[in-house]
Amino acid sequence: MKISLLRLGKLHLNFAQSGFDEYAKRLQHYVKFLDVLLVVNSKSKDPEQIKKAEADALLKKIQATDFVILLDERGKSLSSEKFASYLEQLQQQTSHLVFIIGGAYGFDQRIYERANAQLSISAFTFSHQLVPLIFGEQLYRAFTIIKGEPYHHAG
Repeated sequence: MKISLLRLGKLHLNFAQSGFDEYAKRLQHYVKFLDVLLVVNSKSKDPEQIKKAEADALLKKIQATDFVILLDERGKSLSSEKFASYLEQLQQQTSHLVFIIGGAYGFDQRIYERANAQLSISAFTFSHQLVPLIFGEQLYRAFTIIKGEPYHHAG
């Protein structure tokens, strides 16, 4: 299975980028992981127009056969163990899993309509700079749980 993370905007906090890079590297041991950074330069200040421009860019990167999961505050919350179990099930159903981190204003309705599922990382609101790092760590943790490796309970 291949997993892609589509995300909007660059990480400007060096520690967040280096932490995310570390987990992205570790994930290669378990799965083909692609980090796809989309930079959308909308000239509009209107949130709806910005979301539309972001949706246009995202939809160009998604294939009809992709299983798409939005990382959204209104999504379903799962424990690390349940997320691992969910990933294990999805490995049997799809060859390409696409996670999407939206922009500052959330997702355009077209993205919600295209998504197969929505997951919440936390009830907390995180800086856009931290979400890729937190998600990368949880994705890595899920694969170590699936493989029965000690990372989940170490430290």
